[in-house]
Amino acid sequence: MSSSTATPPLHSHRRALRAGFAAMAGTSIEWYDFYVYATAAALVFPQVFFPEVDRVVGTLASFGTYAVAFFMRPLGGIIFGYIGDKFGRKPALTVTLLMMGIATVLVGCLPGYASIGIAAPILLVVLRMVQGLAVGGEWGGASLMSVESAPPKYKVFYGGFTQVGNPFGAMLATGAFWALSAAGNDAMLAWGWRVPFLLSIVLIGVGFWVRYRVEETPVFEEKVEGRTQSTPIVFAIRNNWWPMLLGFCIIAMSSGGYVIATTFVQNFATAPEVGLDPGIILGAMTVASFVELLITLPLAWLGDKWGSKTLIYFGAVGSIVVFIPLVLVIQDKQVAMIYLLASLLRITLSGAWAPLSTLMAQMFRPQARYTSMSLSYGIGAAVWGGLSPAIATALIAGTGTFWSAVVFFGALCVLAIFGAFFAPQHSDTAPVTETLTPRLDTTAIRNHERG
Repeated sequence: MSSSTATPPLHSHRRALRAGFAAMAGTSIEWYDFYVYATAAALVFPQVFFPEVDRVVGTLASFGTYAVAFFMRPLGGIIFGYIGDKFGRKPALTVTLLMMGIATVLVGCLPGYASIGIAAPILLVVLRMVQGLAVGGEWGGASLMSVESAPPKYKVFYGGFTQVGNPFGAMLATGAFWALSAAGNDAMLAWGWRVPFLLSIVLIGVGFWVRYRVEETPVFEEKVEGRTQSTPIVFAIRNNWWPMLLGFCIIAMSSGGYVIATTFVQNFATAPEVGLDPGIILGAMTVASFVELLITLPLAWLGDKWGSKTLIYFGAVGSIVVFIPLVLVIQDKQVAMIYLLASLLRITLSGAWAPLSTLMAQMFRPQARYTSMSLSYGIGAAVWGGLSPAIATALIAGTGTFWSAVVFFGALCVLAIFGAFFAPQHSDTAPVTETLTPRLDTTAIRNHERG
């Protein structure tokens, strides 16, 4: 049967590029929305939504609302994993994009504690929960959109398009706050912090248009669509529990280590004990995000040459080495070194981030892959990403030294190395398991596929 001139061949570079750009556009918007909240949680929300408590308690409360979204991610993974495994990756990703964007715009419209009292932080938590649901279903589906559409020898590279969304979204978020910081702290607290949230409505339209034009993935069309399947979450827990556990370990660095290197570092730098000007750390984080944006796809390309696991080992070890001097120069307020080391840290972190989509996608066979991947990532992000800033803050407050946070960061990197080392890898050409029954009638399956 001849291929249609309107639809690129399965696993062609043209189709992979289209899917990759669609994944990048959507995840950029999702991560922009997520990091706008994260930046505001570190710099603004303690004063706007928790003004009745001291700074440490207010910061912990602000990070608590930040963590709520992480704990909604597993539920988002289950809900959108079901949609993605049953009906396709594309419809699930359309809904996640709209949910995240609308919730972000509403945060920008939310009155502060001074206007409506305790209702303000309560509504903030509710909107943050919606964001968490959306992100819980977004990353896994976007990863599959790019990885499952890629030619076999280029899966890490095209999977890297999904990963570019993180630094691009972070750059837009911190860049927006950086520009607004020029208006002064009073203006930022009064109205400035709302602007980045409200701008999300423009990005939603762009992302929706891009995703509407992309095709469904070849793997879903060939191996999932139209087949009789068990409930994805049941299959995932019963058959994929071990690779899901390993994915949970891998995420320790990609999520927990990453938010320590971004959100926690911003709060640490601007705390009274250090007293760094917010404009300096926001500028350093914006430049670092730009550097990560440039380096992610080249590192993903190297992942196809060296292997995803090797790249993660490099990223984990390198991040430990760079994180220590970064904290030291922040304490000494060495501005040039802060910019340099913040960017270098994002390069090493990208070593573990760039190949993550492909590594985790290929840890699971096609059946219930969306659910398995999203649930593993969501639970890992909930525990490591959601709690890490608060844990690091509490460790420093309890021990009186930043070295406790450094040790915690190192432990996250070591755990990621362990998970990557034991992670299984499956080809998309592997046979699909039709049911949960261990002793499967393979002859009947082959006859069914031929017929």
